Amino acid sequence: MGLFSKFLWLACLSRFLFCMAESDVHYYNFVLREQNFTRLCNTKSMLVVNDSFPGPVIRVHKGDTVFVNVHNEGNYGVTIHWHGVKQPRNPWSDGPEYITQCPIEPGTNFTYEVIFSDEEGTLWWHAHSNWTRSSVHGAIVIYPIEGTTTPYPKPDGEEIFILGSWYIGNINALVLEDLKTGASAPESDSYVINGQPGDFLPCSQDSTHRWVVDFGKTYLVRVINAAMNADLFFGIAKHNITVVGVDGNYVKPINNDFIVISPGQTMNLLLTANQPLGHYYVVARQYDTDQSFFNGFDDTNATAILMYNGNYTAPDVPLFPSNLPAYTDNNAAYKFIARLRSLASKDHPVNVPLNITTKMFITISMNYLPCPNASCAGIDGNMIATSLSNMSFVSPSTDVLLAYYRNLPGIYSTDFPNWPESFFNFTSDDLPLNTTIPTQGTRVKVLNYNEEVEITFQGTSVLKIPQNHPMHMHGYSFYVVGSGFGNFNNETDPKNYNLVDPPEVNTVEVPKAGWVTIRFKANNPGVWFWHCHFERHLDWGMNTVMIVKNGGTPETSIRPPPTYMPPCRPLSLAWPKDFDDSQEVKKLYERK
Repeated sequence: MGLFSKFLWLACLSRFLFCMAESDVHYYNFVLREQNFTRLCNTKSMLVVNDSFPGPVIRVHKGDTVFVNVHNEGNYGVTIHWHGVKQPRNPWSDGPEYITQCPIEPGTNFTYEVIFSDEEGTLWWHAHSNWTRSSVHGAIVIYPIEGTTTPYPKPDGEEIFILGSWYIGNINALVLEDLKTGASAPESDSYVINGQPGDFLPCSQDSTHRWVVDFGKTYLVRVINAAMNADLFFGIAKHNITVVGVDGNYVKPINNDFIVISPGQTMNLLLTANQPLGHYYVVARQYDTDQSFFNGFDDTNATAILMYNGNYTAPDVPLFPSNLPAYTDNNAAYKFIARLRSLASKDHPVNVPLNITTKMFITISMNYLPCPNASCAGIDGNMIATSLSNMSFVSPSTDVLLAYYRNLPGIYSTDFPNWPESFFNFTSDDLPLNTTIPTQGTRVKVLNYNEEVEITFQGTSVLKIPQNHPMHMHGYSFYVVGSGFGNFNNETDPKNYNLVDPPEVNTVEVPKAGWVTIRFKANNPGVWFWHCHFERHLDWGMNTVMIVKNGGTPETSIRPPPTYMPPCRPLSLAWPKDFDDSQEVKKLYERK
C-alpha cells in the first residue's frame, strides 16, 4: 500500500469512527394493553402504549438508532410504523401490516430496529393495523447532531401538539361492521389535542390541555396530525406562527396566523409569546373537501389553552383565533400549501432528480363494487371502494416483503401500471360508467435501484366525489415539484415545475379535482407501502406497494432479516428459521 493510499484509508477510517461516535443507540419498551379512558361523558376501554394517550415521546439525534421492544398485552394483533423514518435498507422494521410484517399477536413481543438517517425535526409513530392508530400513536423528536445547530436561533422551549380523533364507541368494531356491509366509515365524535377535546365539548373543560409560556420567549411548537380522516386547520389566538419545518425537513420560514396540516404530516413552528398576559385558545378544526358525499363531518373545535406566566387576572374565557379559516375554505388551504419551499441552503441542500428514467401517471378515485340485488349499505346499494389507476388494493394473507425476499409465488403480481388503462376527462362531473368499478388485486410496482422517478397523482371526480387525498410514501421522502387544479397537461404543466427549492416531504396533499407531481431517487432497496393517509380510503383500496430492487452490492441491498419476525397466522406458518429455501417451505405458502 502506497503512502497516499495509507493516508486515504486512515482518513476514511477516522470519518467512519467519527460517525459511529456521534450516533447513539436508544432503547424503549412499549407495552400495549387496554385501559379505560373517559371523554365526552363516556368511558371506554381502548388499546394504548404504556397506559398513556397519546403514547410516549421518542427523542433522538439525527442519525441515531432506536430499538423498541413492543409487548402486546392486548386482545388482537398490532404492528407499529415509524412514520417518515426512511429505515435505510431495513424494511423489516417499517411496520405496515401484511406489507412488511404480520401482526404482533397477543401475548408476544417483537423488537423494531428504527434507523434514522437524514431526518431532522419532528416525525411520529403509530399503529399500522386496522384503525388502532386512533389510540396508538406518539411523537418522534429528532434533534440535530450534537455540535450542530438548527437554521434558526435556538428557542427557549418547546411544546408538542398531537391532533387526533376521538370515537365514543369501539372504533375497530364499528369499522369492521361497515367494511362487511359496504357502508361508509364512522365519523369521529370529536377531535382532540394531546388526547383532550377541550372546552367546547361535553364533560371536557376540566381536562383541557394547558401550555404555560413566559412573555418574550420564543418556543418551538411541534404539530402532528394523527387524525384518522381529516385535514385540519390549526391556529393560536392573537399569535403569529412561523413554519420552519415539515415532515422532518427544513423549509423557508413562512409567517402566518394558521396552518393546514394533512393526516400523517408534521410541522415545526416558531411562536414568540408577545401578547398581553392572558389566556389564548389553541384550536384545531377540520378542513373538509368531501362534503358532497359523506353524511356530514366532524365540525367540533378541539382546543388547548396557551397561558402566560405572571401576575394578572385570568379572563373568564380565553380568546379564540379570529382568523382561523372556515371548514370548507379551499382558498386559504391551497394558498398556504403553495408557500412551502425547501430551505435549499449550503447546509441543507436539495437534490432534485433531473434525469428521470421512470414516469408514472396515477389516477386517484372513489369507486364502488357491485353487490347482488343492491344488498350493500354503500352507494346505490353497492360497496364503497377506492383505487389508484382504477386498481383497488387487496391485502395479502402474508406480507409482501417475505414473499419478495423468499421469492414466494402467488402473493402479489408485479403489474401495477405506469399509466391508467384509459384516459378521459378525469375531473368532469359526467364520467363514463366503466370508471366507477375498479379491478381488485395485490399489484405492486418494481423499480430498479437508483432509478429517478417522477409520479403525477391525478385526482378524479369519479362518482362525483372529488376530494383531497394525502398520499404517504414509506421508506422515502420526495420533492413536490408541481401541483395544480383540473387535468394535468403533460406539455404545459412541466414547464412550471419548481426544480430549485421544492418542498421535501413524505406526505403530499393531492388537491380536490387536481394533480401533484413528485420526484425521488429509488436508492433505498426494499418493499415500501404507498397509500392515502385517510384511513377509510386505505381500507377501501387506495394503496399500492413499491419494490425497489437491490443495487448489486451489500451496501446497496436489503439488510438480512432479523432472526425472528411475527408469524403470519392466516396460513398457520411460523417464520422460517434462517429463511430456509427448501421446497417444503414454499409449498406451505402455495397450499392456500
